[in-house]
Amino acid sequence: MSIIVTPETPDIDPAEYRKIFGSLPTGVTAITGMTADGKPMGLVVGTFMSLSLDPPLVTFCVDKGSSTWPQLRSLGRFTANILSTEQLPVCRALARKGEDKFADIDYEIGEHGTPHITGTTATIDCEVLSEVVAGDHYMIVGGVDSMSSSDAEALLFRGGKFGDFNLWPAPANPEKKG
Repeated sequence: MSIIVTPETPDIDPAEYRKIFGSLPTGVTAITGMTADGKPMGLVVGTFMSLSLDPPLVTFCVDKGSSTWPQLRSLGRFTANILSTEQLPVCRALARKGEDKFADIDYEIGEHGTPHITGTTATIDCEVLSEVVAGDHYMIVGGVDSMSSSDAEALLFRGGKFGDFNLWPAPANPEKKG
């Protein structure tokens, strides 16, 4: 069963909307695949997240204007490469428009035939299960087939800037009472 709700368009200022949601930190993930002729392709998203544990599902959103997503969609599978703090150049390369975004990116082909970018925090191989049109984006659901991780710190994006996570010191243990 699907429920499609088309809300009335409220009087929301797009600049204020961007400012508010830009203050929320996101991870930086490269979604990668291979063309039919064996050429790597990819795009960067800040919306990648876990959707379900049982079964293991992930989700992310892509602008409808993306020229890369239609090609990746047609493959039926992708790898989510969670970028590390050392991979800002990878992020910038895959975020740009044009051909041969992988020119200076080190990668290996994973067991499912998709690019695994070297040095990532994690790689998650997925099958495209569904796509929903949501406003000016597509919302994609992927079924997780396999995954691997490293100890690398994840690259974060907030307020138009990149950074990393700074752990706060643990609070001192209060003395036990009673």
